[in-house]
Amino acid sequence: MPAGVSWPRYLRMFGASVLSMFAGAQFVHQYYLPDLSIPDVPPKPGELQTELRGYKVREEAAAALQQFKAEQKVD
Repeated sequence: MPAGVSWPRYLRMFGASVLSMFAGAQFVHQYYLPDLSIPDVPPKPGELQTELRGYKVREEAAAALQQFKAEQKVD
């Protein structure tokens, strides 16, 4: 057995750790009350708070730079 303990002791410790993890998760969910509702209409691009804003800004800047370079070549 790991750490030189008997099977009954190992199983008791494993059970206690799993129960304490479940209790901790339940406590956190009761304390913070997460919003588990699913919206009927999906959010529009840019409204979702988890989007990578820095990536989007760099992408827009790169597109503007390419457009500027294309305009310079035409003139």
